[in-house]
Amino acid sequence: MRKQYHFRPGKTGLQAWDVDRLVRLTRNLVPESIAVAEIREIDEPYWGAGVTCREIAEHARLIEEADLSFPVICSSDGRVMDGMHRVLKALLLGHTHIAAVRFLADPEPDYVGVLNPDDLPYD
Repeated sequence: MRKQYHFRPGKTGLQAWDVDRLVRLTRNLVPESIAVAEIREIDEPYWGAGVTCREIAEHARLIEEADLSFPVICSSDGRVMDGMHRVLKALLLGHTHIAAVRFLADPEPDYVGVLNPDDLPYD
């Protein structure tokens, strides 16, 4: 699996969570079934402005390859931290619900004040 980060805006730049760490932290959480229609991100800009057609094609490939047997990871406020390609696959397949785990309290980000996501380690 390719290295991934979850980003959120912060006061001094982006906050970034290492998705591998999020997976480890949620390993013992019990998945619940959440309504796909209630996932706010499906009706919001998610991958940023200026996404190219090539990037959309890459996301389409990732959606097709997404494995719905892995639960989506949500923050304490219900926002998707990992699994948006799985959410979109469920949406495309007409599923009304998807398995998800949710933090009771969000972990601290791995990086704070990120100005350029490309500067993070991706090995």
